[in-house]
Amino acid sequence: MTSIRAKRVPRAFTAIAAVASLALVAAGCGNGSNTASDATKDVTITVALAVDPPPKAALAEFTKETGIKVTWSTVDWDSLQTKIAAAATAKTYFADATDVDWSRVGQLGKLGWFYPMGQYVDTKALAKDMPQLTSFTSGKDVVGIPFDASFLTTTVNKKMFQAAGVDPAPKTMTEYTNDLRKIKQKGIAQYPLDIPFAAAEGLSTYWYQTTAAFGGTILDGKGKPQFDKPGSPGYKAAQWMVDAIKGGLVPPGNINVSDSQGQQTLMAKGRVASVFGDYSGNVGTLYDVPASSSVVGQVEYLATPGVTGPGPNLSNPDGIGIPKTAKYPAAAAKFIQWFTSAKNQADFAGARGAEHALPSYNMPSRLTAVNQLTKAGQLKGGAQLADMLKNSSRPVFPEGAPSWYPNFSNAVYTNLHSAATGTISVPAAIKNIADTANKLAQG
Repeated sequence: MTSIRAKRVPRAFTAIAAVASLALVAAGCGNGSNTASDATKDVTITVALAVDPPPKAALAEFTKETGIKVTWSTVDWDSLQTKIAAAATAKTYFADATDVDWSRVGQLGKLGWFYPMGQYVDTKALAKDMPQLTSFTSGKDVVGIPFDASFLTTTVNKKMFQAAGVDPAPKTMTEYTNDLRKIKQKGIAQYPLDIPFAAAEGLSTYWYQTTAAFGGTILDGKGKPQFDKPGSPGYKAAQWMVDAIKGGLVPPGNINVSDSQGQQTLMAKGRVASVFGDYSGNVGTLYDVPASSSVVGQVEYLATPGVTGPGPNLSNPDGIGIPKTAKYPAAAAKFIQWFTSAKNQADFAGARGAEHALPSYNMPSRLTAVNQLTKAGQLKGGAQLADMLKNSSRPVFPEGAPSWYPNFSNAVYTNLHSAATGTISVPAAIKNIADTANKLAQG
């Protein structure tokens, strides 16, 4: 891995949700017209993503092989979602291939804004090599193809754990929590744990991961809350998180710290000893990069502690799909196959040096590419990451993210933030989140 990537910056979900809600109403008002072409030779497609383009030489090679030219448009995530929604609602052209985020799969599937990828790609054949493909399935259709892998994992500063005389590889939540308390008691770190309590998406995903560690899920297949009872894993997770900041395990200033801020200014600077809901790839792209870190060689991935042993790692990958307003969907499909191939993913991650790397690339979505990098010693913690990707990565919502996810996430991070500040209690926060889920699920 060759670069730092702030995997999940806070996102302006509310405006996007409003556009999507209007689109749900408009969806039944007619199909409009589309002049899509099946041409795959001597055409130019537009690819719009929130990442930098592949090296010019790589794109030139693709054009030489296929006859398809690529115009690349880098757009920030929030603006990209707004553009996708606006183009789909107005039935106007925006791009031939663009972002499909795991959290919006339910919306996109319900709205029918993207072509089912099974029309162009053998998605069943991809499934074994792309464990996170399930995060892009809505009903029976695959809406997008993951072009990178990302999942939540636990990181620990091994040096700090050892300095406190505790096991740097706790296996249960009880062991993990006790170890953090000992690190604090022995003065190794005044506040040993990073939890991003800023009212942003990173707080929501942190809670989802903690809920999974306590042995639960967030919603059932009908969108009903699974966390509203005091003994439920989601309830316990919220209480554990709020207790952590009120009990002095989390810095008080984290009330206004986002996920990427905490990783960059706390964990990477040795001010905390662990991030429970960290992002895969951060060891190699952030913590072991001297220019951005003062803890090089000290941070390792940890099999996420669970109730009685290691828990799952929830997925939050990026995908790419074909909007139904695309001019050249077949050509876009050829690009997606090329862009997500094992060879190119390995190259984008730095297998053949910086000149072939994708500057903002996180980690391959294909196991074959991850194993190749691991074998060559080019992926920090590669063996652990490959095992997690293959065996313990799970979708946040096993039956797909609901179409109303943005509104739900807003309720999650708003109420958990308020509980952390002491404005409301944990029971009140959980009730508010559950009431929102129930209301949204009812339509």
